[in-house]
Amino acid sequence: MGKQVAMVIDLNKCIGCQACTAACKSLWTDEEGQESMLWNNVETKPGPGYPAGWEEQGGGWKDGQLQLGDLPPDENFGGEIPLNHAAVYFDGTADRLKQEKPMGRGANWDEDTSSGDYPNNYHFYLPRLCNHCTKPACLEACPVRAIYKREQDGIVLVDEDKCQGFRLCNRACPYDKVYFNYLKNKSQKCIFCFPRVEQGVAPACARQCPGRLRFVGYLEDAGPIAKLVNEWKVALPLHPEFGTEPNVYYVPPILPPSFDEEGRFSDEPRVPMEYLRYLFGPEVDQALITIMEEMDRKKEGKASELMDLLIARDWKSLFNIPDVRVASSSQDSTQSV
Repeated sequence: MGKQVAMVIDLNKCIGCQACTAACKSLWTDEEGQESMLWNNVETKPGPGYPAGWEEQGGGWKDGQLQLGDLPPDENFGGEIPLNHAAVYFDGTADRLKQEKPMGRGANWDEDTSSGDYPNNYHFYLPRLCNHCTKPACLEACPVRAIYKREQDGIVLVDEDKCQGFRLCNRACPYDKVYFNYLKNKSQKCIFCFPRVEQGVAPACARQCPGRLRFVGYLEDAGPIAKLVNEWKVALPLHPEFGTEPNVYYVPPILPPSFDEEGRFSDEPRVPMEYLRYLFGPEVDQALITIMEEMDRKKEGKASELMDLLIARDWKSLFNIPDVRVASSSQDSTQSV
């Protein structure tokens, strides 16, 4: 096996602007049959996510055995917002666009919705995409081997010429990041922007991010990815218990401390540790301790390699792929975001 491309997402810098979602959507999934596809989305956590309830759908591996979960019902994707286009543009019976009927849910239906009680309510943003796993359950589940993992970089792709629409890959992925195109009768998913990566251009979701929170590189190289994942151990996979060994990692969020009954800062974290362990596993405790210790070092004026990495003053430092270039107006649309 060759190198494994990976991504680290620093949740302490995500502002939930959805620029990554828009970049991905406009570049890859703007055709008919892809209306509900969000290869990248940003969820407010705690919350049901997209599709709703994906964490309870099943899939992945258990005791070395492949698990097939449930297919999410259509309403968990929300659907398009029904607007009165005909009345405004053709019938002349209305002079402004409005929603024709109530809509059940949408991709970001719980955006900015906090959990807990005031003044200790909390929420944070969680960007999600295909994890391009080391042990992809989708690949194992496909009976015709239409899904494969590239030797040169570990990117997991669907060969649509082979795909016969059995949808076992949809059931096997515990992250619900394999979508089904009903018009083509094919499964489709994030391709990690491999045409860009092959040209030394970062994936659209990472390059378009204004918060500089996505690191892209190879786990085997001595770059930011390897340092954050293997050396500092502050970047963790989402739901490691699913057993797919994801290659998208997250720096867990640190929110302001909670308040005690007298309105003073307490020693209790704002986000309950039980919830962070649910998302990132037991290693999250030590990861947060390490981050806070290095934050204190930086405040004291001492050197901190970890803080310098996470601050990422130069955007090129985020992308440890060959010859990352600044996109110019003369480049084609694949490189323009």
